[in-house]
Amino acid sequence: MVGRTGRAAAAAVSGAAAAAVLLGGCTGDADAGGHSSDRIASSPAEEVRGAADVLARSGTSRTTTTMSMDSGGTKITVRGSGGFDYARRRGRLTVVLPADASGERVRKPLGELIVPGSLYMKNRGAGVPEGKWVRVDTATLPDGNLVTGGATDPVTAADLLRGAREVELVGTTTVGGVRVRHFRGVSDIARAAEAVPEAAAKPLRAAARGFTGGRVPFDAYLDDRGRLRRIEQVFTFTGAAGAGAGRRAESRVVVRSVTELHDFGAPVVVELPDAADVYHGKVVSPAVP
Repeated sequence: MVGRTGRAAAAAVSGAAAAAVLLGGCTGDADAGGHSSDRIASSPAEEVRGAADVLARSGTSRTTTTMSMDSGGTKITVRGSGGFDYARRRGRLTVVLPADASGERVRKPLGELIVPGSLYMKNRGAGVPEGKWVRVDTATLPDGNLVTGGATDPVTAADLLRGAREVELVGTTTVGGVRVRHFRGVSDIARAAEAVPEAAAKPLRAAARGFTGGRVPFDAYLDDRGRLRRIEQVFTFTGAAGAGAGRRAESRVVVRSVTELHDFGAPVVVELPDAADVYHGKVVSPAVP
């Protein structure tokens, strides 16, 4: 992911450039401690690889996200919250961007709609009329939208687990007051792409070519039903950095993504914008301070 991808992902999670990325009620989760036949696996790897299917059968949930980028000693964090329908593979997030480097500008939260093959963004930034959405084809993004939107959506996060390798059961702990089993391993993005629907496979194939080694270390936390409650993923790529007149050097960029799921069964409604509300003109990216 040299150059183009590095700049794209960095733009997604940096302070000023975060605004310049590439383009219901609660159920209380009362059944969290119950038992289910969902969790039938012969090994930690098999159980983790099956988490995406269990999630699809679980219907809906609320989610919170945290994404931080560490590059050259600078760390910037973006946070989000929303809800997802796992059976329909769609959801919505509100992503809160950090202030710019001077701390003087408070940025509007980004509204995001995630559906198979597309990312819709509102309050996209300079060049987009007020109230309009921008649509991005996620298959055209060099990172497959794993980090470009400032969040790794839980559907894609779970899909990556289909390529889980070198999985070990670390132990048990609690997440949000729910008892969970903690697994650790590495996801092979290309293998994950082979096990998902075609609309989801295209972005993952793009990501497999970009991230360092096509491998993503993870920590996954599953409840007694085999449902994903928390996943931590580390994405590493190489970006271009200035290295004097006429030369460019490569800098290592590390993006850490944390996704938590809670309130399973909460109603989630995702309505795509009308065609008239989608902006198709030029998007101007503000300069990075």
